[in-house]
Amino acid sequence: MSGADRRVLDEAGGLRAMTWVMAIMLFLTLLAAALGLGTRQSAQALERQLAGRLTVQLVEGSPVARDALAARTLTVLRAMPEVRRATPVSRADLTRLLEPWLGRADADADLPVPAMIDVDLATGADPDRVVAAVRRVSAGARVDRHQRWMSPVSGFLDTLTWLALGLVVLMLVATGAVVVLAARAGLETHRATIEVMHMLGSTDVQVARLFQRRIALDAALGGAVGGIAALAVLAFLGTRIAALGSELLGGITLGLGDWVLLILLPVGFVVLATAAARVTVVGALRKAL
Repeated sequence: MSGADRRVLDEAGGLRAMTWVMAIMLFLTLLAAALGLGTRQSAQALERQLAGRLTVQLVEGSPVARDALAARTLTVLRAMPEVRRATPVSRADLTRLLEPWLGRADADADLPVPAMIDVDLATGADPDRVVAAVRRVSAGARVDRHQRWMSPVSGFLDTLTWLALGLVVLMLVATGAVVVLAARAGLETHRATIEVMHMLGSTDVQVARLFQRRIALDAALGGAVGGIAALAVLAFLGTRIAALGSELLGGITLGLGDWVLLILLPVGFVVLATAAARVTVVGALRKAL
């Protein structure tokens, strides 16, 4: 692109604003995409963790009988290949769990506190086999699957993922619309100049290429600014999430494939802006000139 071409196109305020518009649009799109990808990773990690966890609850009025039943159940569980780990929950831990509702449960030794066993299943294990084995030891045993407790949370995370995807698509559409408006504004501003170029033998494609290159440069510069800003924000949020020490929020991480998608997103923005500018300018020139 010659210096004269650049001066002509730089006079269009709409085109100059493209750099900042693209920076803002890409910044918001990258944040939305990172939210969707991170939430998806969190949902998958949560599902993997909870799918292999059970809690066995044994209710028995007699403390002696309850302890004996818990010991037999623990022996059966630890002997099963489907069980990776079976850990009894101490009475002190149970007391802390019940204290908000029952007060100091350990103050009354006669209070029937059930025995509980946390079970971690081996990878690919069938939880129904474990439940059946526990029921053979104690028909009244209650087996709770953690996955069922957290299904509403998992559903909410899926909703956030789809919402983030919708935001990304919306931002892409908005970016295309902004490019179309900027290209049309540039055409209107330089209509007289373009007519002279046509009289000198320039084709519609040659004129469109000038706008296409200018918008591509603006989009690339804006994409670089917006991308760097978005990565800085993501790095800051990553350190804050890690400092919380939350298992649920700790699952909001980005894998290698996710980072590749985020890096390719600015490239897609430039391609989208360039294609939209070319189609808009060529179509407008063929209709108006």
